[in-house]
Amino acid sequence: MKIVINGISANLRFSSAHIIPTHDFCGCIHGHSYFVDVEIEGEQSGAFDFVIDFKDVKKSVRKICKEHDHKLLIPIFNSNIKFEFTGEDINFDFFEDKEYVEFNINGKEYRIPKIDTVLLPLKHSSAEELAKYFTELLIKDISPKENISSVAIGVNEGIGQGAFFKMNLI
Repeated sequence: MKIVINGISANLRFSSAHIIPTHDFCGCIHGHSYFVDVEIEGEQSGAFDFVIDFKDVKKSVRKICKEHDHKLLIPIFNSNIKFEFTGEDINFDFFEDKEYVEFNINGKEYRIPKIDTVLLPLKHSSAEELAKYFTELLIKDISPKENISSVAIGVNEGIGQGAFFKMNLI
């Protein structure tokens, strides 16, 4: 059995800016009004024979959307983004006491208040990478039961354009 939640109809949306360094078209800061679709497969179980309660899934995805809404998405593991660097591997601790996120892409310097950013543990902020990341976040948040066999998330950059990632749990 599969449950499907349509992001447009369920209002699972967020608006963010991002950059895909060195890409001809997406290599400058630009934004999208994203929406998030969800598919969860598994066996029906529990008192109501649900695969999973829609309410719980929507609550979790709305939380993810809210955390990314009206922010600049910055993938900290992108080799084309040069952060102020002290010689050690870049990680989230590097940004902990910073008020601003400062970085350079091909000679263009950026200084953004940290509060206006989401630092992503990714190489890119593409729809493909966001779909994988959001799937992992959803799985962690809903703590799937043994009856859940897969979780998939689609991150759409607008109607008709997005990426879907499916993670099999068994």
